[in-house]
Amino acid sequence: MTEIRKSWRGCCEVQVTIDPRSDDDRREAKALAYTAMVGQPDVGDRVLLNCNALAKGLGTGGYALIVAIPDRLPEDVAEPGHIVKGRYTPQQAMRMAVDEEDSPHRDAMVAADDLDGMPVVVADLHSALPAILAGIQADRPETTVAYVMTDGGALPAWFSRTLNDLSDRLVGVVTTGQAFGGDLEATNVHTGLLAARHVLEADVTILSQGPGNLGTGTVWGFSGTACGDAVNATAALAGRAVGSLRISDADARGRHVGVSHHSLTAYGRVALAPADLPIPLGLDAELDARVRDQLNGLPDRHRVVEVAVDGLVDAMRDLPVRLSTMGRKLDEDLAYFLAAAVSGRHAATLIGA
Repeated sequence: MTEIRKSWRGCCEVQVTIDPRSDDDRREAKALAYTAMVGQPDVGDRVLLNCNALAKGLGTGGYALIVAIPDRLPEDVAEPGHIVKGRYTPQQAMRMAVDEEDSPHRDAMVAADDLDGMPVVVADLHSALPAILAGIQADRPETTVAYVMTDGGALPAWFSRTLNDLSDRLVGVVTTGQAFGGDLEATNVHTGLLAARHVLEADVTILSQGPGNLGTGTVWGFSGTACGDAVNATAALAGRAVGSLRISDADARGRHVGVSHHSLTAYGRVALAPADLPIPLGLDAELDARVRDQLNGLPDRHRVVEVAVDGLVDAMRDLPVRLSTMGRKLDEDLAYFLAAAVSGRHAATLIGA
């Protein structure tokens, strides 16, 4: 390891030299260490790397990952908790679930049975999170917002610099399923939402997968189908589901132009319970017509809601994070970020409704 580049909560980005198979194969790369799992790397350390993401040229996950620091292994420590995340993998993590017997929140979770009507904003991509948050707090800056991270993308919440940079604007992060590293750990989406409401005392919860959406270009082959499952979970717990539509006129792939097929499949075919689906007013006329035509094909149980965008661009610019989705910044895919922001603005109107 040759350099420590930067650090944030639970994560350290370093520069490494990958041992060459030949003199012509020597190369430098960025690598990530999850310090809670492998310890804190130092310059000069030999590190064991997983380079699959580099070999495949992945975008979001384009790092080598430090598996171990062989010459300086962390001490064996009996971590509290009985819930295993990343189960039966070599780096499975033992975590304290919010609702298990030894949890300090056990009593609250035993008593929790519904969300008391809490709005839950469901998003396909992790990149929507800051825009949704800006939309919620643009009109109601005092609103307490929790984030529930599902396991469709990155499993460690530490991978997300967005979460690190938004930590003072969120009341907490709950990681669910096989995801881990949040302020609270939950067994599934249902207990994650209950923890957001009854432990973190959130007024509104945002739910999405972590960074690194998986998609195959087929109707059903993408991790965002979980959005429909989250709508169903919210309804089962007497919450109010708000679907953040994935809308774009900047994506070069036809299946994501207008309303992405991810949103149309998740809300149109997976979600069996109703959701509010906000759309931003003032979109380009051609895009607006396409979006409305696509949404006409969704089941009648959903409610399309028109939401004004006044002040939302400024609210997003004021965030302490740089907005980016699929490599496109705020001004390069404004419709995407406005669609996320209006879902937050609408959710804020439902608090206590």
